[in-house]
Amino acid sequence: MHEQARVAAFVDEHDLAAPPAYRLLDLTAEVGELASAATESTSYGRRPEEMTVDADEVGDVLFALLALAEGLEIDAGEALTTAIEKYDSRLAEHGTPASRTEDPSGKAS
Repeated sequence: MHEQARVAAFVDEHDLAAPPAYRLLDLTAEVGELASAATESTSYGRRPEEMTVDADEVGDVLFALLALAEGLEIDAGEALTTAIEKYDSRLAEHGTPASRTEDPSGKAS
C-alpha cells in the first residue's frame, strides 16, 4: 500500500520510530479524538445527523494505523484484502458481515 510506504518514509525521515505498543496507544488516542468530535457535534448523540469530524483527524487515525502496521511488519493492503474477503464470505454464508449473528431464539452463532 503506497500510503503505508509514505508513513514509513516520514517516520524514518523525522526519526519518529516507536515500538508497536506505543503505536497502538497512539492509534487508540486518535480514534478517541474522532469519537470526541462525533460526541460533541451530535450533542452527545441527540442529533446524529449533525455529526462532523475534521478530515485531518481521520488522517491522524490513518497515519497511526499505518505506522502500527509498519511496526508490526504487516502489509496494510494485504490485511485489507483479507478483511474484505472475510466479510464477503460472511455475507455469503450468513447474509451479514458481522462476526457473530443471532438465530431467531436470540442465541449467538
